[in-house]
Amino acid sequence: MNHAATTVDLLDGSNPPKRPDGIPLVVRLIYTAFAAVTVPYYWRTYGPGNFLFFCDIALLLTLVGMWLESSLLISMQAVAILLPQMIWVVDFADHLAGVKMLGVTDYMFNPQYPPFVRGLSLYHGWLPFLLLWLLSRIGYDRRAFAAQVIFGIAVLLICYFAFVPPSSGATGWRAVNINYVFGMDENNPQTVMPPLAWLAMLLAVVPVALYLPTHLFLKQVFRGPSPAVARGGDATADMRADRNADGS
Repeated sequence: MNHAATTVDLLDGSNPPKRPDGIPLVVRLIYTAFAAVTVPYYWRTYGPGNFLFFCDIALLLTLVGMWLESSLLISMQAVAILLPQMIWVVDFADHLAGVKMLGVTDYMFNPQYPPFVRGLSLYHGWLPFLLLWLLSRIGYDRRAFAAQVIFGIAVLLICYFAFVPPSSGATGWRAVNINYVFGMDENNPQTVMPPLAWLAMLLAVVPVALYLPTHLFLKQVFRGPSPAVARGGDATADMRADRNADGS
């Protein structure tokens, strides 16, 4: 690479740096439109506490990551939800085939929920594939595992100490059993072990059983982000790096 030529091109603006692939504007706009419909509807229907579910966090932070073209933000969401959402996809496909396995998508086939609500919830099925496609465009940031472990543990602690267990009847800001911090039953807290022991187990299982395998898979399949994407696409930083390499 001719660093001197690159520096001249940057200075006169004739050949601005291009990201390897990037995220097309039309994809960002379609995703933004979906979020603009889903977020206020979920807020009104389920309460703001619902947005602490990892899947809903991923919905929001993927939006931010797409507009910033932040490989780190998008990679963190992939680490967080790829494995559980793929389980959702398999369970949903089984339901369509007439086979009931885990039951995690039973609500998608419950006629008491309006078709519009169930249609919005389909994002659980396509978001993991969108994340994989985004990583193919901008690369997987290896820092995502450590960052998501810290972030995920913080979210779980907030869900446990700031919200209430199932069967409490609370709604709105006091949403119940966010991310299953009180047990796997949405209607009743678990009674197998003390509540704090369950939380401690969850804090260990989520990083090891969900995040780590996903991280190992992603770093094998996808390239790392380009320096420009890793820095948020800062062309000025690229120019400074090229000039420093030339010793100017």
